[in-house]
Order: sequence, then structure tokens, then C-alpha cells
Amino acid sequence: MASAKRKSTPADLLVLEDFLPYRLSILSNRVSRAIAARYAKTFDLTIPEWRIIAVLGRRVELTATEIAEATEMDKVAVSRAVARLVGAGRVRARADAADARRQILSLTRDGESVHARIAPIALASEQKLLAALDTRERVQLDALLDRLLAAAKRL
Repeated sequence: MASAKRKSTPADLLVLEDFLPYRLSILSNRVSRAIAARYAKTFDLTIPEWRIIAVLGRRVELTATEIAEATEMDKVAVSRAVARLVGAGRVRARADAADARRQILSLTRDGESVHARIAPIALASEQKLLAALDTRERVQLDALLDRLLAAAKRL
């Protein structure tokens, strides 16, 4: 009796541990958690809060929508993190003169101080991670990531 050959389906071919989006997500989560562990206790910040401080540290006076777009974070997560940062006195919110429904966000002096103290921690973590690659591989990784980001925008 001949055995029936089963056709391979995409579900049969998908091995999650080998799936690029999954691997990138795991890498991102591990790196973010490792860095967050270094500043969470000292600065009482979550990952979304740190990302907002980092963005406002380079681009002053953004709206929550602009921050969500810049960080590709969920608008609800941005809104919660902004509210917490405003409550902690690290971010200032003022009504937009052109549209009172919008708030213009900027770092307070305390927010700027936190940014200045965390940035070296984040950069040191990045260097520790990148130490696994030589200079050529780092350049190659940057180019590959740029290409993948551009391709992801077309998905």
C-alpha cells in the first residue's frame, strides 16, 4: 500500500524560532529589558517612558502623535507614559496655540537631567552588544537594518 504524500503548507514550513520577525522581536525585547533593568530602579522609568524622554531629548516640542510616529509605539502606550512623565514633573505639556486639542510636549529640567544621565547607560549597553561584531560587521549590520526598515515600510 503506497503512503499518501502530504503537500507542505506554509503552516508546515513556518518554524517560529527561525522566523525573522520573531527573532527580531526577541532580540529587541531582550535588549530593551536588559537596558531597562539598569535604569528602572534608579530612575523609576518604564521602557515607553525612557523612549519618550530619549525622543524629546533630541526633538523638542512634539505632540503625543508625533512621538508615537517617531517611536512606532502604540498611541495608548504613549498617552499613558506621557501622563506618568507629566505627573512626575519630567515632561511639560502645554496646549497648542493653533489647536487647543493638541498638547505640545517638552522635557522639564528634571527630564533633561534624567536624559543626560541615562544616555551614557544606553550607549554603554549598545557598545557591549555590538562588541560581538567587528567593525565591518557593524557597518554591514547598519546597512542591512536600513534595507529591512525600508522593506518593512512597503509591507
